[in-house]
Amino acid sequence: MPNEQLADLTQPQRDRLAFVELRLRFIGEIRRQDLVTRFGIRSAAASRDLALYKELAPGNIDYDSKAKSYVLAPGFQPVFEFPPERVLSWLTQGFGDGEPMRLNAWVVSESLSRLTDPDLDTLASVTRAIHQECPLGIEYYSLSRGRTERQIVPFALIDNGLRWHVRAFDRESKEFRDFVITRIKNPVVLQGQPVAANETSDQDIQWTRIVELELVPHPDQPRPEITEMDYGMRDGMLRMKLRAATAGYVLRKWSVDCSPDHSLRGHEYRLWLRDHLAIYGVRNAVLAPGYAAPESSGAGAAND
Repeated sequence: MPNEQLADLTQPQRDRLAFVELRLRFIGEIRRQDLVTRFGIRSAAASRDLALYKELAPGNIDYDSKAKSYVLAPGFQPVFEFPPERVLSWLTQGFGDGEPMRLNAWVVSESLSRLTDPDLDTLASVTRAIHQECPLGIEYYSLSRGRTERQIVPFALIDNGLRWHVRAFDRESKEFRDFVITRIKNPVVLQGQPVAANETSDQDIQWTRIVELELVPHPDQPRPEITEMDYGMRDGMLRMKLRAATAGYVLRKWSVDCSPDHSLRGHEYRLWLRDHLAIYGVRNAVLAPGYAAPESSGAGAAND
């Protein structure tokens, strides 16, 4: 799509075309009603937008008459250059899905970003597989085994504060695991391949289990009232409900002392998990600072 053709369009038109591309690339399909709902336009206007996108980027979009939706074409090439953090914000929070623009900030600010962002083509394959509820063939590179070829059944993205993972059933180990997206290469969405009942998210015990955590100011840190202010505590405590699959990440990110006797020392440990048994049986509890299971369960962090 030549820049001069885009320049002839109004900003609202460009926003809608950018939304069409986001849906196609990362979800794999778009319907007229998606545009109607998102932008509050009439169905006829949505049809014109889809026709315009197909005219300007004919190799990007096909029509599936059976599903009555527009789908990603095999020769797709992105037109809009979206920053990875913008795409991830759209995927996980559902806003800011217009055309990417550089806006002048109202106030000076700095945001510390992750060391790396996932490759958008890889991310697009992952999210299409999630949306279409189908398996994904991947090459995966792990620290323990190096390169392996696998089939996974992904169902959710996880941001652990440092990098993005995808939660998926791994057909090789027959377990639910977290896969680092930057370690995935050459993903192939296996459309039409069936997913077994034991491969779906409702069978992932660590995903469906909700743990309730009570965090308090670390007993060995001075001025607990300031910690209460910093973390918005009520009655000297911060109560959290988390999926078991994410608990270890959160406790590590916040440097929560999870030892039973608050024995960790250091200025970074401003919080203490009052009841360390609250994360008993959480597989990635091994990531939580100071945590040791009362007895060995043989279950490590289900990460790869």
